[in-house]
Amino acid sequence: MTAPLRNNDPITVEVALAGRAYDIVIGRGLLASLGERVAALRPGARAAIVTDETVAEYHLRAAETSLNEAGITTSRVLVAAGEASKSYPVFERVCEELIAARIERNDLVVALGGGVIGDLSGFVASAVRRGLDFVQVPTTLLAQVDSSVGGKTGINSRLGKNLIGAFHQPILVVADTALLDTLPVRIMRAGYAEVAKYGLIGDADFFAWLENNWRDVFAGGPAREHAIAVSCRMKAQIVARDERETGDRALLNLGHTFGHALEAAAGFSDRLYHGEAISIGMALAFAFSARRGLCSQADSERVVRHLSAVGLPTRISDIPGEKPGAEWLLDLIAQDKKVRRGRLTFILAHGIGQSFIAPDVDVADVREFLTDQLR
Repeated sequence: MTAPLRNNDPITVEVALAGRAYDIVIGRGLLASLGERVAALRPGARAAIVTDETVAEYHLRAAETSLNEAGITTSRVLVAAGEASKSYPVFERVCEELIAARIERNDLVVALGGGVIGDLSGFVASAVRRGLDFVQVPTTLLAQVDSSVGGKTGINSRLGKNLIGAFHQPILVVADTALLDTLPVRIMRAGYAEVAKYGLIGDADFFAWLENNWRDVFAGGPAREHAIAVSCRMKAQIVARDERETGDRALLNLGHTFGHALEAAAGFSDRLYHGEAISIGMALAFAFSARRGLCSQADSERVVRHLSAVGLPTRISDIPGEKPGAEWLLDLIAQDKKVRRGRLTFILAHGIGQSFIAPDVDVADVREFLTDQLR
């Protein structure tokens, strides 16, 4: 594990897709350079900024100023903050507002916000006029390390999370780490679950580094940029190998099969944020792996110990309010995008940094495991 950088230079990570490569630029204070970067890529374009009401209060004016000073005319589309905006009605409204603003095919969409805004805006950009360019300006830790990179866009169905959408890559990701300074600690913790995920998938040294340095990641400075850059490099490498998740890109879903089911059971509400659901899901994935003799109980306990130290939930019982039953969760898991002809696929682990794709997992084993967990 390399040491964090000790200077203020932005870090650039390339997503190397043939003919559609783009950069993730990571550093403090980068929002001011947004207009210059966009103008260099798409001179003469106009931009529609899609954001939510909370982010708009903090960052919309700065984004508009940067774009306007670079000669880019802007319009704005505001939606309500929260997972409920990843819905058919909001998707329709944003599409119509872009068309009304006369955003044309040589113009672009700027997604200014967290994962909800990025997913929604990217899906809108994939559909309006049969495809617009878009730029991701992620404003949460979760979005900076995960959802802004890789081109997965979409909205939720009442039957499950992210079941309607498209693969549509951005042309640029600008990850200004200073924007994270305004986040509530609960939102930072939720994003950190996705950072820890990268260590658990395939980098045991990074996970060990996080165990020793997570407080500095939260505090800001070089450790934060380093953690985001390591996460983005790993995701960029996986996406370049498997853009449409026909192979090992599924590894990025560690904890998500359980986690998405828990989110749906909680009504996609603030009872359980996405990263919190993934934290519980990763703990469950390691516990299930240990139960099946795939990894040691010690590794499973180490995962729970670290996530708990950060302040993240690790058990279904940590979710406030009504708890889902095993059959309810199994029904939701059956809607997971990794299901193939009714057969369950999970991301399990041989140990920390040794995750793998496990197809054809027996439903009866999952039912018994969930029943025990719910006790």
